[in-house]
Amino acid sequence: MQHPDGLPTPRRYYALFVLALGTMLAVLDGAIANVALPTIARELHSDPATSVWVVNAYQMAVMISLLPLASLAERVGFRKVYLGGLTLFTIASLLCATSNSMSMLTVARVFQGFGASGLMSVNIAVIRMIFPARLLGRGVSINASVVAISTAIGPTLASGILSIASWHWLFAINVPLGVLAVGLGLRTMPNNELHDRPYDYTSAVLNALTFGLAILAVDGLGHADGRNWVIAEAAGSLVIGVFFVRRQLSQTAPLLPVDLLRIPMFAMAIGTSVCAFVAQMLAFVSLPFYLQDALGRSQVETGLLMTPWPLTIVFVAPLSSVLSDRIPAGVLGGIGLFAFAGGLFALAGLPAHPGAFDICWRMAVCGFGYGLFQTPNNRAILSSAPRARSGGASGMLGMARLTGQTFGAALVALIFGLIPAHGTTITLLVGAAFSATAALVSLGRLANRSVAMT
Repeated sequence: MQHPDGLPTPRRYYALFVLALGTMLAVLDGAIANVALPTIARELHSDPATSVWVVNAYQMAVMISLLPLASLAERVGFRKVYLGGLTLFTIASLLCATSNSMSMLTVARVFQGFGASGLMSVNIAVIRMIFPARLLGRGVSINASVVAISTAIGPTLASGILSIASWHWLFAINVPLGVLAVGLGLRTMPNNELHDRPYDYTSAVLNALTFGLAILAVDGLGHADGRNWVIAEAAGSLVIGVFFVRRQLSQTAPLLPVDLLRIPMFAMAIGTSVCAFVAQMLAFVSLPFYLQDALGRSQVETGLLMTPWPLTIVFVAPLSSVLSDRIPAGVLGGIGLFAFAGGLFALAGLPAHPGAFDICWRMAVCGFGYGLFQTPNNRAILSSAPRARSGGASGMLGMARLTGQTFGAALVALIFGLIPAHGTTITLLVGAAFSATAALVSLGRLANRSVAMT
């Protein structure tokens, strides 16, 4: 049974719990794997270059399958794709937990990435099905809070588990939680109106090649791989990407939703999101190196010093949700992103020997700005798309996040390679520039809105 304006209570809260639990598992898994990588490499007798594929395999799988799964969900249902992804993620977590070689773990991480992609591809779209239109902002803010809390506790949770158990338990903990979420989701997750158009398998392959080669090229650029390989991968991605986009222009419900990008408000919100995620990743990747290598802080201290950022988002997201009912997303986004840029600029100007307070208040400013921007922008992305294209809108939101994070991480590696002595300062300043640019794009939505109303 379909519910055109949200689920009735208490089913709404059970479905929200399933959604939040799946999101938490996917976010935590990324943070936990990053923290545990040195330990995993040492115990499986692997070199650092090979062990990095524990992270890269997961990211690659998510990137190449996100849009195809979002498109599939519009045809077979958000419920099937989400619960199918959650089931695969749970099974893959068990395989990760029982892995005894780096190759086995890497393959398991590929399947785990495909499962996580099923969750991420329809996450926001399911929120639109769960909540009535008048409460959509609240649902988006809850999702943002779940992501922020998971991000905040990820490094600490990983350190705690590793202090009392082997790294296998980092993945094993997902299994009972995944089983619980699947069982409850089968009874509570909603259905959606389906497309009857055939699935475009050719576009799915072109999508995988385009984004897969792009990730390899960006990763190779950031890690100073052979120049010829980087050029070949970038050229392959560009050529295939041209054919991919041209094919999408002829589709009525394309896998890459170029039709949604023709909606000015949607396109500007997506562009703002990409820039913001680039800025976020520039800071998230570079700051731990600064805190540990330059200031001599421990891994646990680093996690605690960075906690004010996501913790502030937890409190700001609900406020942003309330304000988004009264203030246009362009205004809130612009104010938030300028504050975010100010926080990054302040972090770049830290004194030579900063105390904990010097670091924490700057982190909190970044969290405040990002939290103020995130909820209304995500809501604008979702609400500016037709309800029947919620899957495509959700997929594009996830793609904006992954694209921004991928290029942000590669920029950190590139800057650190070119200017190692001042790498963190430069990355933070570049991040501030991206955030300020995103703020201007966000405010530009006001002019577009005025033109649309005349």
